[in-house]
Order: sequence, then structure tokens, then C-alpha cells
Amino acid sequence: MSFKGKILMHGETDIGSVRDHNEDAIACDEDIALAVLADGMGGHRGGEMASAITVSTVLEAVTEKIKNISPCETDEKTGYSLESLAVHEAVALANKNVHDSSEANAQYRGMGTTVVVTLFYDNRFTVAHVGDSRLYRLRDAELELITRDHSLMQELIDRGFYTSEQARNSLNKNLVTRAIGIDENVQIDIQEDIAMIDDIYLLCSDGVTDMLEDDLIKSAIIEHENDLAAAAAKIIQLANKHGGKDNISALLIKPIKSFPAKNSLFYRFFDIFS
Repeated sequence: MSFKGKILMHGETDIGSVRDHNEDAIACDEDIALAVLADGMGGHRGGEMASAITVSTVLEAVTEKIKNISPCETDEKTGYSLESLAVHEAVALANKNVHDSSEANAQYRGMGTTVVVTLFYDNRFTVAHVGDSRLYRLRDAELELITRDHSLMQELIDRGFYTSEQARNSLNKNLVTRAIGIDENVQIDIQEDIAMIDDIYLLCSDGVTDMLEDDLIKSAIIEHENDLAAAAAKIIQLANKHGGKDNISALLIKPIKSFPAKNSLFYRFFDIFS
């Protein structure tokens, strides 16, 4: 099943106003409704390598795995959909590939990356993430943060040591507590939720969220809600205007038609009465 014509996607990445190279990587595939964003870290261009390996691995692995998945099936052991397990396995493979490359190449030793992945299916979506790259959802003019940062600042906020505003101005705000490729294994957060027509989803690196308050991000998306390319460009332009201190990546997704799986009850009902 192709999702073209049912789910729109557009992503852009920018070097920013300060950095001399871009360590972010993004990819999206409307055919399988998959989007991936990674924000690399490490010396000697290691961040570029880590994010590129991660995005290409996830894209290839998910594309291959979903060919053999029966839609609407749930894994009895975990309770997750088979699509979620495919995403989880792909991110775990990316972690292995980055870690192995780091161990094999001294110049890339210690490289790592964040990652956030979304896969849409059966009027639902799965998001997997590691690090502080985020997924937001705009629904009914309200912007909701779906993911929770794996960062030192988020832990300190959760424990009541900092307010969100204090954390935004902290020198330690970009210290992540989880990253792809640093260790042999990594804990991957997985969520599943309902996707609705005209929702708009934003995957972004901290080059966006460090520069822009959520209200500015929301305004940029609403202003260009019918043109994802313009919305992505606006977010990048605003992040640069407010300092552009890091690489800036924004990837937007908008379901415009229902996309039930062919063996779902909704699909069969619609097929009978249409």
C-alpha cells in the first residue's frame, strides 16, 4: 500500500548561522509514510557520519521489514504493533552500525547522534526517539510535544531543580543522556497514537527548539498549514533570525486522507458501503 496522495511530507535542513558544517540528516518516504531525523555529534566530522549512518540504516531497514508485515497485527509479548517493532529494530540496528563504525575508525571514536522516527499506518503512527530531537503535533490549533527529551536538563526539570525557562537559558541544556552509537545497546522510547486528517507533525532538531519558543513554532506552522515546504522554510528562517547557533532541521508531515489498512474493520466497512 502506497501512502502517496494520503500523507504529505516535506523536510529541510540548514547549516545555521554559526557552524561550518551540517551534522543533521533527514529523510522521508511518502510511499511508506516514514520520516527520520538525526542530529549528530562528534569531532572530525563524526557527527555527520553518525547521523548519515542512522538515517540511511533506519530508512533501509524499515522499508525492508514492512514488506513482510501483516497490517493490524499486534505482538503478543510486548503489546506493540508489528510496525512499531520494525521501527524499534531499525533504530537498534542503527545504534549497532554507528557504534561498530566508531570502534573501527579512530577518527570517529565516540561519535553519536540523536534520532526521531515516525511511521504512519492504519490511521495511526509510531514514533521512536533517542536524545533530544523532538516530535510535535499540531491539532486544532494546539501544538503538543509528543516526545520527551533524553537530556540532563529534562531530568532536572522533572526533579524540580529547574523551570523550563531556567533550563532554556542553561549552559548545559544540550547534554543528552541517551544517544545512538555511544554504547553497544541503547534504550529506545516507542509510542503509538491515532493520526487524524489535517494533523501536522513536526520532527525537528534542537537547532529549532533552542532558538524558538513553542508559540513561534506553532505560528509558523499555522501560517503555512497548507504548504509544508513554506512552513519548513519559515521555521528555518526564524531559527536563523533568532541566532542560528546550531544546525537547523525541520520535517513536516500532514495526513490529508484516511489511510486504514486493507484488512482493518474500517477499511472493510468503507469498501462494502462505498
